[in-house]
Amino acid sequence: MGDTPIRAIKFDHRDTTFRHRGGPPGHAEIGRTVDTALSETMGAGFAHWEGAEVAWTVLYDEVIFVIEGELEVTAAGETHRVTPGQMLWIPEGTELVYGGRALFGYILYPGN
Repeated sequence: MGDTPIRAIKFDHRDTTFRHRGGPPGHAEIGRTVDTALSETMGAGFAHWEGAEVAWTVLYDEVIFVIEGELEVTAAGETHRVTPGQMLWIPEGTELVYGGRALFGYILYPGN
C-alpha cells in the first residue's frame, strides 16, 4: 500500500455511465464502477434491464443484488427471481440468461 491513504468511495447509479449490453428486444445496460484502476481483485457496478434477455457464461464469481424491479436469472433449467432486498450468488463457469426488468448491482471476483 505504501504511502497512499486508504479511502472509501461511494457510488450512485444515477451518476454511473452505462453502456449497451443487450436488446432489442428490450434494453440492457451495465455501468462498471469498480475496475482495475481501483482494485486489483474485485469488480463492481450497476446494471439496468428492461425486458432484454442476455445469455452469458460467468467468467468469475458474481453476486447480484436487486435495487428495483425483478431480475430473472435462468441457469441449468432453474429460474431465480431476485427482488429488492435479495441477493444471488453465481459461481464462475455458470451458463445463464439474465432477464426481467430491474435496476441491480453486481460484484465480481476476480474483477479483472
